[in-house]
Amino acid sequence: MVPSVLRISALGCALGLLAPAAPAQDKPAEKVIDLKVGDPAPTFATPDAQGESWDAAEHYGRKWVVIYFYPGDFTPGCIAQANAFRDAMNKLTEQGVEVVGVSGDSVQTHALFRKAQKLNFNLLSDEDGTVARLFGVPVGKGATVKARDAAGNAIEFTRAATLSRWTFVVGKDGKVVYKNTKVTPAADARAIQEFMAKEQEKKQ
Repeated sequence: MVPSVLRISALGCALGLLAPAAPAQDKPAEKVIDLKVGDPAPTFATPDAQGESWDAAEHYGRKWVVIYFYPGDFTPGCIAQANAFRDAMNKLTEQGVEVVGVSGDSVQTHALFRKAQKLNFNLLSDEDGTVARLFGVPVGKGATVKARDAAGNAIEFTRAATLSRWTFVVGKDGKVVYKNTKVTPAADARAIQEFMAKEQEKKQ
């Protein structure tokens, strides 16, 4: 009788070894924020091109704030977009607008890019994509870029994250009043000027 019991136990062990393991539970997917026009704009603080902390709470409510996310410094589309904002800055200032560009580049790279393109507005560093995610902006892998600085010297740098090209405008009430997820780089500044002109017409 005992041998039979042993044989049954052994068979049970063997079947247990052959049984498929329970599937591992997947980690919950990261919740993607869907920021809409009319929603309160996210507040955040992140380093600017001078290495100083740029705190959104200190800028919201004072002016209309354009926050444009872009893939990276020293790339063709991003140069065109930045230069368009640079050239339109006098008009945008007259319209009561402050502009900041945000990418996954470092503070040091931003400083080089501002100098090379003679930019007259601030750039913010979002190396881990935290700010972008607050606005629902997709964040991709980083990249290594070769370029030339303001003096024409060859430079090479790696950014930690690549952000999608989305543009937002935060009104003086601290709410999102404009959102563009299909930005044409060279036309972005003009689109903002046209939007602001319409907003100002509403108040007349």
